[in-house]
Amino acid sequence: MIYICLPVHDEASTVGPLMWKLKKILTDPEFRRDFRLIVLDDGSSDGTHEVLERYESALPITILRSERPLGYGRAVDRLLREALSQTPYPKRDAAIVLQADFTEDPSFIVDLVKTIEGGADIVAGVRSEFEEPTPRGLRWARRAAPWVLGRAHREAPVEDPLCGFRAYRLIVPKKALRDDDRPLSTSSEPWVANVEVLSRLVPHARRVEESPLALRYGLQVRPSRFKAVRALRELFRLRRSPLWPEPSEAT
Repeated sequence: MIYICLPVHDEASTVGPLMWKLKKILTDPEFRRDFRLIVLDDGSSDGTHEVLERYESALPITILRSERPLGYGRAVDRLLREALSQTPYPKRDAAIVLQADFTEDPSFIVDLVKTIEGGADIVAGVRSEFEEPTPRGLRWARRAAPWVLGRAHREAPVEDPLCGFRAYRLIVPKKALRDDDRPLSTSSEPWVANVEVLSRLVPHARRVEESPLALRYGLQVRPSRFKAVRALRELFRLRRSPLWPEPSEAT
């Protein structure tokens, strides 16, 4: 079973088309997999929840709702916990986390899933290129981020620890939360949350692999919420953190 985990906040304009795009990918005869969508409506105020409810009879979907915004890190934590509560086979099943605004092309799910099925425990998306048009502030922040993180970036187990489009074999978060039940991340800044989640889960993975992907900002319906200075300021707080302990033997 593949659990597609979607944190959404004011995504009424994109979440519906994304539902159908995911269904098309996951039911394609050349790739067909059992799947369930797990969507967390993180305090949306634009009708996102009403849009989601229209798909309950058409798709295998679990809709979670927080009346007040949790922030990206806590949203991902809650989604992964929900996937764990549903799976009867955490050693086999996987969760895939992606954004609901179409900046992350859902067609790359195919590569993530196949890599998990090939034996990886974590598959991290790696930004291979920016497609036009991409916000100038985002390009600038991406170039600056490795310097801002410093050693924390250089020693990361993947080339792009900022990207949150990832697949996790569910036994990995199960082990991580068994040892430490704190939220996998509490940061509202997605780049920071992606680094923190990876830091918590990597020690419990036997194999970590990467899969290239392209980010597409031209398909966004709403303006980007990304703020370069805020993202880099929050990343700087991780600069001296001991993020990457040595992976443990199968715990």
